[in-house]
This record gives sequence, C-alpha cells and structure tokens, in this order.
Amino acid sequence: MKITKLRTVTVDLPLEKPMITAIHETRSVGCVLVYLDTDEGITGENYVFTLDKNRLAVFEHMIISLSHHVVGRDPHYVERMWDSMWKDINPIGHQGISISAISALDTACWDLIGKAAGQPLYRLFGAYRDSVKAYASSGLWLSQSVEELIDEANQFLSQGFRSMKIRLGKPQIEEDLERVAALREAVGEDIELLADGNQCFTPKQAIRLGRQLEQYNIGWFEEPVAAYDHVGHAKVVAALDTPIASGETEYTRYGMRAILEADAADILMPDLQRIGGLTEFRRAASLAAAFNKPVSTHIFTEQSLSIAGSAPNCISVEHVSWFSPLYREQMEIIDGMINLPNRPGIGFSFNDDMVDRYRIR
Repeated sequence: MKITKLRTVTVDLPLEKPMITAIHETRSVGCVLVYLDTDEGITGENYVFTLDKNRLAVFEHMIISLSHHVVGRDPHYVERMWDSMWKDINPIGHQGISISAISALDTACWDLIGKAAGQPLYRLFGAYRDSVKAYASSGLWLSQSVEELIDEANQFLSQGFRSMKIRLGKPQIEEDLERVAALREAVGEDIELLADGNQCFTPKQAIRLGRQLEQYNIGWFEEPVAAYDHVGHAKVVAALDTPIASGETEYTRYGMRAILEADAADILMPDLQRIGGLTEFRRAASLAAAFNKPVSTHIFTEQSLSIAGSAPNCISVEHVSWFSPLYREQMEIIDGMINLPNRPGIGFSFNDDMVDRYRIR
C-alpha cells in the first residue's frame, strides 16, 4: 500500500456555548482536516485545531510542507516517517506548529494502518481494556453563574457522566470555593469533581486554594500555575494531598520527561496535537509508566481512545463535544464510561455533509 495524495480541508465549528476560562475566550474552533489517500482505495483521516481560525493557514501550510515525507510511502513505516519529519523541522524547532503538523500526518497514517488491517488501533497497539472513564469537559466555564453551573452539571449527569471538570480563576479565591461547594452539594459525593486552574495562580495562591478545596474531595487540581513553571508546580505537588495534573501544553516525550524529572505533576495529560501524534503519545505513556505516573488524555477524545484502550496507565479521557459534528459515528457515555469502538483504525470517519456545511470557503 502506498499513500498517493494528501488532501486538506479547513472548517470552523461553532461552539454551543462560548468557552471562557482564565486564559481562553472563544466561540468556535477551527480545524485543518487531513486526508491521506492510497492506491488501495483506503483513506486515513485526522485533524488539528486552533481556537482562532485565522491561524489555520499556518497549520495547513506546515502540514503541506511535510507531505513529501508521507506521500509515495507505505504508511506501515510510520515510525521512520516520524523520525524523518522530526529531523526536517530541526531548523525551526521541535515545538509549536511544526509538531502539530507531524501529529496530523502521523495519526492519519495510523488510521490507515488500522483500516488496512481491519482492526481498531487499540487492539493493534495491544488491548488492555474495552471501555474507559470519560469526564465531561465541554462546560462549567468561569463565565457561568452558580445556577448555570448546576443546571449544566445535571445535564452532564443525564448524559451518563459520573465525572466532570469545573474551571477556576475568579478574582477572589472565595468565589472559586463558593462555586465548587455549590456544585459538590448539587451533584452529591458519588460524582467525581475535577478542577482546572488554567495556569492562573501563583504557587502560594494555588496552595492556599488547594488546601481549602480538599474538603470537597476534588479528583485533581489541574494546571494550578503557569505550565512552564515546573518548580512552581513541584511546590504545589509537595504541599497538597490532592493530585496535581499537568502536561497538556508540553511537546513530545521530552516535554513530558521534564515534568517527570521535576516531579511537577501527579498525573500527565498529553495532548495528541502537541505530543506529536499517536506514535509519540505511545512513547510518552510508556515514559510516564516508567515513573509510575498515570496519564489522562487531553481533548481529541475520538483519536485518544486508541491510547486509552492500550496504555495500562491511562486512567481517563477528556470528553469534549466540539468536534463530534465532524463524524458519522458518535460516542456514547454509559455509567461514566465510553466503550471503545470496534471499527477499524481510529474508529471514526468524517461526515462529508457536515464537513461541507462548516467548510471555510
């Protein structure tokens, strides 16, 4: 099998509600969809995204600039293609948009490998489980009132979730505590509550808030300080009993190694786009396992299920609904769990009608 052509399409997906956190405010997500056609009539699919659709052209051009590493090649040699792209981007650096472009092509190659074998990727990687815990992450934003938080939490419960994440970062710590307390009372003690600081606190502020959050049985406190401040994160890790989660903004296994060596997180959260695709994601999960650390996948729910189903130390996936309109198939939450798809490859395929609807003309 040979890859004969790369095709890209850009789309802009409106969000049901504006996403407002301590560091983000957006009403849509822009995506570059990647299609790798082959001489056997099989097409591998994937996407990368940005919160600002105006930056999509940069992502698309970077992907196209690396296409010669995959077009004309057998996708089964995906590890060799990854290494050749890694060497190619050396002059511009091994972080940022160049890694996102590698991820776009690498994961599409893996989709081809699974489809050619007629097997879901998590089984090709070596299956460990057939379902995985998912936490609701498409809401509970900083901009919502307490009443809106409770209403949305009840919606998540009705959808089958048993775990959900609230964003922190109000001007006064007392406001964050009031919101968490109200949400805990509304959902009860049996529902897992996670908290995301979105990098807005100093280490001292994070420790002060974290100690007071412990009474609400928080599953983890995510990115309490600036992601690049590994020393600050390590101080918070040492001071709190609540697990600290981080890593979504780190690039490749080398970024993960820096967190691990600094003891800056209890739970690693690799992001498929920043980590460098499924090839590098598997390496990062194994690296975390060597440090006895669990991982929880960041966004990219559909693609990340292949990691969740094969990595023994993957404890959960982040469920976001932003990208579900792109796909023919939909995920189903049953008692807080997602059943891993038995369809070949990633297990999800682009819906041509919806792609055309949201295409950027």
